[in-house]
Amino acid sequence: QVQLVESGGGLVQAGGSLRLSCAASGRTFSNYAVGWFRQAPGKEREFVGGVTWSGVDTYYAESVKGRFTISRDNAKNTVYLQMNSLKPEDTAVYYCAAGPVAAGIANEYEYVYWGQGTQVTVSS
Repeated sequence: QVQLVESGGGLVQAGGSLRLSCAASGRTFSNYAVGWFRQAPGKEREFVGGVTWSGVDTYYAESVKGRFTISRDNAKNTVYLQMNSLKPEDTAVYYCAAGPVAAGIANEYEYVYWGQGTQVTVSS
């Protein structure tokens, strides 16, 4: 069993930065890929980025590529999402998820465990 807790959300002006953290409990966390997803009001949840269990490979949605960076520290059971050059359209609830992703790190159905989400609001 893995429990995930996101933190670091808040209100920031356009062009600013935030770093989200996803802290996990459970000994198997380091075996899992971790994905970040977001959901804006009235929209479906979408993939933001993901990192493999080793932390070697990262993947990003086109909309955030070059602005967001994912890293993980398995010794601390934590994954980070560094968000720079934030835009108002990045406003959403951000979720981290973990699971034994096999085929598609961007596929939310590959993930077993989800956090409760953290709100990110970017003002113009």
